[in-house]
Amino acid sequence: MEKVLVTGSGGYIGRHVVRTLLDMNYTVIAADIHNTEVDDRATKINISIFDDDPDIYKHLGSPDICIHLAWRNGFVHNACTHMEDLSAHCRFLRRMIESGLKNLAVMGTMHEVGYWEGAIDENTPCNPLSQYGVAKNALRQSLMQLTKTQDFNLYWLRAYYILGDDMKNHSVFTKILQKAEEGEKTFPFNSGKNLYDFISVDQLAEYISKAATQKEITGIINVCTGKPVSLADKVEEFIKRKRLSIKLNYGAFPDRSYDSPGVWGNPEKMKKILEMFEGR
Repeated sequence: MEKVLVTGSGGYIGRHVVRTLLDMNYTVIAADIHNTEVDDRATKINISIFDDDPDIYKHLGSPDICIHLAWRNGFVHNACTHMEDLSAHCRFLRRMIESGLKNLAVMGTMHEVGYWEGAIDENTPCNPLSQYGVAKNALRQSLMQLTKTQDFNLYWLRAYYILGDDMKNHSVFTKILQKAEEGEKTFPFNSGKNLYDFISVDQLAEYISKAATQKEITGIINVCTGKPVSLADKVEEFIKRKRLSIKLNYGAFPDRSYDSPGVWGNPEKMKKILEMFEGR
């Protein structure tokens, strides 16, 4: 069975991906500055991957597959660190590839695309509108260029709206939980009409793990459901499921002018990957 390295293993998505891979019987190397909440079945390496280590590939166990989830301030879209860290991400990943890594999966984001109405696929033009989106898009372009001169499989796993494990994801769902716990009866909200592609972090971990461990489908892969749902419907469902005694105050905030009325991912590649695993 192949050896899989997960960078950012202690993060919001990473912990779930590590557990999913272990349940799939992979040997997992979990690399992060802190791994305290990571499944103990993994080999944990507490490390800063940005340290300029020429033997980083060897020190990380010479993995067959790297799933690169490490990223600072992913919930703060205009943080300066996105662009400041970009060169370090490029240097680390190039060094891994030049040292022998053959399969690289990297976490992408819908924010690479910027404003878009409708379905996003691998050919959708990108015009990012945040520092986070700009940095992720630049990393993707750099790695796609690298595939022309280096022999490796690149899986760019583009995620959309993630929920679940809600006290760790800094989303509107987190904020609603916090306000409900504080005893608030109403939560200020916008119109809630915008349509998004929602996925639970556990399902996302499954999609990431399966997309990164097959060899037939590479390039940009939307790790998503492809089903647009209004923000209002999803939040109302969340409140009901959690049995919270809080109500949304619609219209308290205006809808943001730069938010699309509806955006979601084309899931066709992901569907084909899931079919590969049926019956295994």
